[in-house]
Amino acid sequence: MVGAGVLSLPYAMSNLGWGPGVTLMILSWLITLYTLWQMVEMHEIVPGKRLDRYHELGQEAFGEKLGLWIVVPQQLIVEVGVDIVYMVTGGKSLKKVHELLCPDCKDIRTTFWIMIFASVHFVISHLPNFNSISGISLAAAVMSLTYSTIAWAASVHKGVKPDVDYSYRASTTPGKVFNFLNAMGDVAFAYAGHNVVLEIQATIPSTPEVPSKVPMWRGVVVAYIVVAICYFPVAFLGYWIFGNSVDDNILMTLEKPVWLVAMANLFVVVHVIGSYQVSTYLIPLIELINIT
Repeated sequence: MVGAGVLSLPYAMSNLGWGPGVTLMILSWLITLYTLWQMVEMHEIVPGKRLDRYHELGQEAFGEKLGLWIVVPQQLIVEVGVDIVYMVTGGKSLKKVHELLCPDCKDIRTTFWIMIFASVHFVISHLPNFNSISGISLAAAVMSLTYSTIAWAASVHKGVKPDVDYSYRASTTPGKVFNFLNAMGDVAFAYAGHNVVLEIQATIPSTPEVPSKVPMWRGVVVAYIVVAICYFPVAFLGYWIFGNSVDDNILMTLEKPVWLVAMANLFVVVHVIGSYQVSTYLIPLIELINIT
């Protein structure tokens, strides 16, 4: 549920400002929670049938053929976009670790770090099934909670910059509008989980007395409490400390303590390795197998 997009929330706040930023953060949390509730309810909306996949839900709503054309292309576009972001995030985090731990070493271009990150997946992607990387998946979940906490705690430890500026990054009206739209995209990207909620619910036993939506909704509520604990402090405290000078990844802005920031970036790498495999391997494979 906690994606790497949490690290871009302070940057999104810098393009929104305090008023719109706080409003959008709260609204996004409420809206995405509501849409998750809708997904949970629709899983067994047809009596005696469980809609375990997105394309099955689309076919139920729009018809056998039209449902596939509406849902599957959007799914794949989203997954490819997420993977691109994770490739860049993983490469930039590796580069940051190198710069922090070896400040006198020769600079290596971000492109090469992205290639190093990709080479890890060249190996992992040849494993026989998703269960083979269950350990990586578990580590990724733990890492996401850890680096989120480090991000806001290290920012608070650093203290508010003396010349902190909370004005908009852009000075022109078109610039402010495009930055606002970009910030909305950053906030939307930060919320994960919707793409696998039906698959998760499909693993929960369901009976007429206790349908799967009952325990599933309890899990969603707990997960969203964790999301709030991770997202709001990073977004608000990160912007409060750095203002509009924050980078698009708050861990890129932090420099000290060196060991803690380096460790947080390594946690990000571990997290996106697991998340990348889910996006590139698990979801497209499930959809293609079920369609064919």
